[in-house]
Amino acid sequence: MNLYKKLLERKDNPLRIGLIGAGKFAAMYLAQVPRTPGVELVAIADLSPANARENLKRVGWDANRIPPITEDWQKLVANPKVDIIVEATGNPPAAVEHALAAFKHGKHVVMVTVEADAFCGPILAKKAAEAGVVYSLAYGDQPALICDLVDWARTAGFQVVAAGRGHKWLPHFAQSTPETVWGHYGLTPEQAKVGGLNPKMFNSFLDGSKPAIETSAVCNATGLTPAPGGLEYPPGAIDEIPSLMRPKSEGGVLHHKGQVEVISSLRADGSVIPYDIRFGVFVVFEGETDYIRRCFEEYGVKTDPSGRYACLYKRWHLIGLEVGISVASVGLRGESTGCATGWRADAVAMAKKNLSEGEILDGEGGYTVVGRLMPAGDSLKQGCLPLGLAHGWKMLKPVKAGQPLRWSDVAADSSSVAVKLRREMEQDFSERLRNAA
Repeated sequence: MNLYKKLLERKDNPLRIGLIGAGKFAAMYLAQVPRTPGVELVAIADLSPANARENLKRVGWDANRIPPITEDWQKLVANPKVDIIVEATGNPPAAVEHALAAFKHGKHVVMVTVEADAFCGPILAKKAAEAGVVYSLAYGDQPALICDLVDWARTAGFQVVAAGRGHKWLPHFAQSTPETVWGHYGLTPEQAKVGGLNPKMFNSFLDGSKPAIETSAVCNATGLTPAPGGLEYPPGAIDEIPSLMRPKSEGGVLHHKGQVEVISSLRADGSVIPYDIRFGVFVVFEGETDYIRRCFEEYGVKTDPSGRYACLYKRWHLIGLEVGISVASVGLRGESTGCATGWRADAVAMAKKNLSEGEILDGEGGYTVVGRLMPAGDSLKQGCLPLGLAHGWKMLKPVKAGQPLRWSDVAADSSSVAVKLRREMEQDFSERLRNAA
């Protein structure tokens, strides 16, 4: 509650930021930097400095104030004038390498590339702690906002029954491709082109890949866990959330208390639900005593019919416009706005169509794979391939549509830093399971 005051106190000794990747998400953060006291953008690393410079101008930066822009991310990470790295490339393997290098140089990391956190966030958190720095999910993106709501509920003394986000979802969206995405979104290809919208990126939201990735990060940061079959996407309006997000034995849809879930803004027939949570986040918590439930009633809290389950929510998230919350929390308090505390869930790659031997995977939002949330133990037992690494690799054998891809199905790049780190995390997890048995 006092971050702004602390930023004002740092006016003459600002938090010094290095940004890697200056695309859409980062541009939104850049729009806020000149308006935030106590923060200085030292430098930017981007594969296209010219595009980065144009983005800065587009969001309102004075050309005379634009910081140095380089293609050399290693130079940026090693810069002694930088305190915090904001990683916003959207490239999961590269993001892992950037984070590890930042830790080595004593830099805190705000990880915008949540895909990287989804497949190795727990071990990135471990490496950061060993280096004595902070590793954090990015506020403004839905996972960190969900973590914030969960923390609020628990700090206030409530048991968290469920938490998650909204989504526009119908089951056939799982087969959507960059060619079909705009029809499902309600845009023409021409409108999307004029808006400069990336069909593959938007399709990763639509087909369920991004929800799987983000809820995986939430589970690993909060201790919530997925249902055995992954996300159910029950449809519902905001006022219906307390009734939906309770155990099946009590009339809801949950497999268990302490579950992560995504709520659809469309009914099964495709009709739009008024007052939906499509762009927002929620936490459902429990009034465990008669007294607490009476308090809910006295103060007009919307609950399920029993009066036991209540919901707090944010209907919107502002993406990069809110990243400054993470920067301030990390730099001023030494606290993350979401960080993995264990490996509980995984976003695994499923075949979107029948895949042939020799076919090349094109990653989330593409034509070949789609993400599915899975308990971490199940993913490890089956040798599943994480979605964040399912790009650019050749299939070694056919896999039928709807089936999970396994490490043994692909020609993985064993020299990749990200692959090595993921395999290290799997090995550590396997050893802990054996020791616990």
